[in-house]
Amino acid sequence: MTDPESLADRVQEGELRIHELEDEADFDTAAEARRLLVERETDADLEAVGDYAFPAEVAEPNIENMIGATQVPLGVVGPVAVSGGAVDGERYLPLATTEGALLASVNRGLSAIRSAGGADARVTKNGMTRAPVFRVDGVAEGAETVEWVEDNLDALREAAESTTSHGELLGVEPYVVGDSVYLRFAYDTKDAMGMNMATIATEAACEIVENETPASLVALSGNLCSDKKPAAINAVEGRGRSVTADVVIPGDLVEDRLHTTAEAIVEANTRKNLVGSAKAGSLGFNAHAANVVGAAFLATGQDEAQVVEGANAITTMDARNDGDLYASVSLASLEVGTVGGGTKLPTQSEALDVLGLRGGGDPAGSNADALAEIIAVAALAGELSLLAALASNHLASAHEDLGR
Repeated sequence: MTDPESLADRVQEGELRIHELEDEADFDTAAEARRLLVERETDADLEAVGDYAFPAEVAEPNIENMIGATQVPLGVVGPVAVSGGAVDGERYLPLATTEGALLASVNRGLSAIRSAGGADARVTKNGMTRAPVFRVDGVAEGAETVEWVEDNLDALREAAESTTSHGELLGVEPYVVGDSVYLRFAYDTKDAMGMNMATIATEAACEIVENETPASLVALSGNLCSDKKPAAINAVEGRGRSVTADVVIPGDLVEDRLHTTAEAIVEANTRKNLVGSAKAGSLGFNAHAANVVGAAFLATGQDEAQVVEGANAITTMDARNDGDLYASVSLASLEVGTVGGGTKLPTQSEALDVLGLRGGGDPAGSNADALAEIIAVAALAGELSLLAALASNHLASAHEDLGR
């Protein structure tokens, strides 16, 4: 057992270097030494931070300068009733959040969806993108570069796919802006979220472009991808998985479970999510899709910064015959995976086990498609519940009743 004071003293006095501990693969001691130093320098008590349940070496690929772990409360919603292209039946969805009332709200929406026979969901498009930017002398060289790219897609595909045993280059979309040329590469990355895969593959393809055209690579990412930023191109063209979920809820269920009417929900959606979002210049036309996307991302080991793209969603509502409610949510750029990255961390992989989606699926890509469809139905449930609460003026009272 390491003596904390002795360990801190040895590091402070230069007798022990933390990187040497990591070189020796003693990651837990390195994390402890770093944590003790931070405590000494800041007078903070990091006892809870240091009380984590997995070996630090497991997280070594995912973080630098580790001092411990932040724990976010984890709950579960469901069952999520889905009739999808990749998943059919009921699944429980783990969600990690610090927002009280969120899971209760999603469960209310899911209850209505289950009673209506479940929701349909489909991944309508799949393609992780990376868009390098090149320098040319002017428009003429830009056009020459674009023409070469369009005529030599097979050569670019061969170079890109030589770097991966799983990824497939789907296409390259060129954009010319003055003396800049952007090439938006799109890949099928199977069950991986695939950002690293796409980056490495695109780098190999860029070497061919530089060798065969007048273009010179300036940056491997030119922000036309567009990663971790609000972007209209992702709303239109998609990024990662574009997925839509919808359901028809009979009018009596709307009244019994959601305590309002289809007409009231439709009006709230139109005035809030559509007109209000348009007036605000929002790229998301929804009530709070980011809530479910973010909580699912934290629980299952996705890249949390990509909630920016995941919240790029449109919610639609329509009153059908006899007071029935048609509801849908379309997420244009949901970037998820079930292999690689944070999905390998212990608690995150356990959450994927709850879903039955840990690791790669058969066929490849089916597990990530299934995860996207389940998240979309849960997001739809959250939209239904919040819009119903707003339409019936129950939002504030719901939070009060739950003590939030």
